[in-house]
This record gives sequence, structure tokens and C-alpha cells, in this order.
Amino acid sequence: MSSQNPVDLNDPDQLQLAVRIGLAWIELRRGAAMSALRDHLFGTGNDALEQGQMDTLDLLAQQKSMRMSELADALRVDPSTATRAVQRLVNVGLATRMSCDDAGRVVMVAISPAGRDRHSDVDDRRRQLMTHLLGSFAPDERQQLAEMLERFIRTVDVFVTQLDT
Repeated sequence: MSSQNPVDLNDPDQLQLAVRIGLAWIELRRGAAMSALRDHLFGTGNDALEQGQMDTLDLLAQQKSMRMSELADALRVDPSTATRAVQRLVNVGLATRMSCDDAGRVVMVAISPAGRDRHSDVDDRRRQLMTHLLGSFAPDERQQLAEMLERFIRTVDVFVTQLDT
């Protein structure tokens, strides 16, 4: 697995940067503030959505309906994982499942009116968060941040793809 710019983790400065980035990644995923942020964005108690459910609602909000197989591909998860996420959404009235008119065995899923309302509420809170976050960066830094995060994600995807070979 190669990179365009060599990294030497025996160099104390490069190692320190790698550790800082690794710790920041952990904080993004599991930090104490993230729990409070998830509660703010997705709700608490019996009304709370899990991240996977919200990811599913995000995709369903963009389409009239989707095949379950398409949804699983878009979520980058196993079809059984997508099925469980959809079932939880169906159980609380945020999504609906139906048979495809063309092929009765194909299951289609769509966001329900209640799901669209819930998605809109979460989207409003996300906008507040992004306004706050981006306000701490100068306009040119925002562009750089977006480009670096996109490159970071692409590089992780390439790394994972190379694991299979």
C-alpha cells in the first residue's frame, strides 16, 4: 500500500501528527460531546434514532422509493443490515415497505410523511450545527477543510480496497 507522499513514523514530529489525527478521529466517533450531539440531532429515549437509521432516512428523503438492494449498496452495508434498519423505521412509522409493481418479489422502501417531517427536523438541527462549525473557519479555510476531508475519506476507501487484494 503506497502513498504519494512518504510518511516516516520513526520521525517524532510525523509520529506526533499521526497520533493527534488518530485521537481526533476517535473523538469524532466516540467523544463525550458526540453523545450529547447525537441526542440533540437524533432525539433521546424511545424517540431516538440511531445513526444507521438516520443514514437510511437521508437516502430515502432523496428518492421517491428505493429497492432494498439499492439502499444496502448506497449505505455500504450488507442487505440484512439495511433490512433491520428499515424494519426499525417501519416500526415507528418513518418508512414504508411495499412490493415492486414490476417484480413482486422485489421489496421497495420509501420515506413516510412522518419520516419526512422527522428528517426535516433533524436537517434543521444539522444546519444549525454546520453554521456554528463553519463559523470558526475563514471562508478559504472552509474550502480547504472540505477538500481535505473528502481526500481523507477517499484515501481510507482506497486503503480498505487494497486490503482485499
